[in-house]
Parts: sequence; structure tokens; C-alpha cells
Amino acid sequence: MTLLLLVAIAGAVLALLVPSSHPRPAPEVTFTLLDGRTLTLADLRGRPVLVNFWATTCPLCVAEMPELVALYKELRGRGFELIAVAMPYDPPSHVQDFTRRRGLPFPIALDVQGQVTAAFDDVRYTPTAYLVDPNGDIVLRHTGRLDTERVRRLVLRQLEPRP
Repeated sequence: MTLLLLVAIAGAVLALLVPSSHPRPAPEVTFTLLDGRTLTLADLRGRPVLVNFWATTCPLCVAEMPELVALYKELRGRGFELIAVAMPYDPPSHVQDFTRRRGLPFPIALDVQGQVTAAFDDVRYTPTAYLVDPNGDIVLRHTGRLDTERVRRLVLRQLEPRP
């Protein structure tokens, strides 16, 4: 019985840590940005979008931010978008201060009520990222430090002209 329980727990943990690449529709959510504007994934249809859940207290999140900034700066002019969603437990003043100090160039969303994290598989661990393709489908889900080079390759393929 104990062995079965351990196998079930290991399977659940592995499911959270292993990237998912089965396309499925992204949830229709409204992001509330730091400056008070709102943005929806529907507003960004036709563009690849990386939705990155993070927290100011998450060492991995902080460590990967420079890579996300570089990716965004490289590809935003070609149609790529990145939305960094602060976790509900992260105080908005901390998020705003972090964003200002680090000069984050991409939209930062607050999820004070937890509606966005709930819509995206009830995100509990940070960092967790979802790559949404131009058709609005999630093509990658990843928990843990993101392989930004892999994401870059996926985004570049999505930005290629279609015949």
C-alpha cells in the first residue's frame, strides 16, 4: 500500500515538472497590468505569447528574468509577446518595486484574486510558463527554470510565414 502511495505521489510530482507539449486552447483570461490597463489573450491572437507565472520571492524566477528580458527584446519586434503574471500572494508593492528596479520591459500582470492562476491549471509552483501559439493554443507548459533557447526556437517557428 505504501509503495502504491509513493508511486502515485511521484507520478503527480513528475506531471508537474515535465513540460507538456500537447496543444490545447488557452483559457480566456483578462490580465490586469501594473499600470491598471487590461489585456486579454484574445487581444494578442495571431502572435505567440509566453505567459510566465513568477514571484518576487522565488529564486529561480529572479534568476531567469534576465533571460526572459533578452528573449523579449530580441523577438518583440517580430510579434512575440510575454506577460509576466505575479502570483496572488506577492504584494503588488513588491511586484511594482521589483519591476522598476529590474527595468522589466514586458507587461507585468497582478493576479490579486487568483483568477488567472486558477484558469491556467491552478498554478501553484513558480516559475511556471505557458507558450500560447498564434491560434490561441497552449503548445508548451513548463514548471521550473525555463529553457529559453528551446522557447526561442519554438517562437521563431511560429513567427515563420505560413504558405
